Amino acid sequence: MSAESTPVLDDEGPARRPGPRSGDAPGTPSRTPRSGGAAAYARYAAGRLAGAAVSLLAVLVTGFFLFRLIPGDPVKQMTGGRQVSADQIAAMRREFGLDLPLWQQFTQYCGKALTGDFGTSYQFRAPVVDKIAEALPATLLLTGTAFVLYSVLGIWLGARSAWRNGSAGDRAGTALALTLYSVPSFWLGLLLITTLSVGVGPVPGLFPTGGMETGSTSGFARVLDIAHHLVLPVVTLVAVEYARTLLVMRSSLLDEMGGDYLTTARAKGLRDDAVRRRHAVPNAMLPTVTLLFVNLGTTVAGAILVETVFSWPGLGGLFYQALSVPDLPLVQALFFVFAAAVILMNTLADVIYPLLDPRVGR
Repeated sequence: MSAESTPVLDDEGPARRPGPRSGDAPGTPSRTPRSGGAAAYARYAAGRLAGAAVSLLAVLVTGFFLFRLIPGDPVKQMTGGRQVSADQIAAMRREFGLDLPLWQQFTQYCGKALTGDFGTSYQFRAPVVDKIAEALPATLLLTGTAFVLYSVLGIWLGARSAWRNGSAGDRAGTALALTLYSVPSFWLGLLLITTLSVGVGPVPGLFPTGGMETGSTSGFARVLDIAHHLVLPVVTLVAVEYARTLLVMRSSLLDEMGGDYLTTARAKGLRDDAVRRRHAVPNAMLPTVTLLFVNLGTTVAGAILVETVFSWPGLGGLFYQALSVPDLPLVQALFFVFAAAVILMNTLADVIYPLLDPRVGR
């Protein structure tokens, strides 16, 4: 074993294995700059940010035309089947700008959206930005809680599974994770409601069927009430999402376990638990941490079905309401928010990876 391939082990932190990152073929150039210092990193980050800006602009344009393909007339939907004269319908079209040519609607939409003005909601008669601001805290509470839980659970179970590779626990845990990951979130949510909320399961009435709170409590009792309503939606998201983190963590740790530096660590007298905790797991965390940023964006966008199933008053439920009209300004803005969450988290993961990996920039 040469001195170049053997990392230095000390008590200050984990050993770092040199060479390409896990998953890179020998001789494959890195996706991030390894030389040039701050200037090279600045160019790399600027390129990623420019790509994100182009993607956001494409989403803005796509959202305008995509939802105009939905069948149905927003004005007639808002009348609710009431007898309305042609003059009244024409007045409503003028009010919402639907009487303008499509190209003019598009230019007005893009011009206002670039300044943060997404228009006025058809059904709520309120600024779209205000409606999104009202629903955002509920979505952040749901997705934030689920994100923390499935991240911790996936990392912990993935590390244990890799270290006991091939054991009965590893096979059972991986099979369960893959099964839950393939289950549609709305189906799992309905199953939980059936078994734990309505009166046909083994523990009927244990949790509410939907909503965020009963509305009749205050203070600490209100906090407990919201937590009670939060259980089933969070369990649904965690059960579906933790598998991805588990599988990536398991794969990364399996790659690290073959490293010479772990053999050297054991030869220096470190216990197996210390070798795993202090050296193998920190190195295996790099791809997993990157994945967590990506997961955060996809969780926000993927909460639409879960919020709809559990009548959770967040962005997902608001999107469902807007889509049923269709409330074009609101649905366009929400589409942009969901896509932006994914794009920005992907970009953030790309930008911070060189800062997390000490090999980058050498």
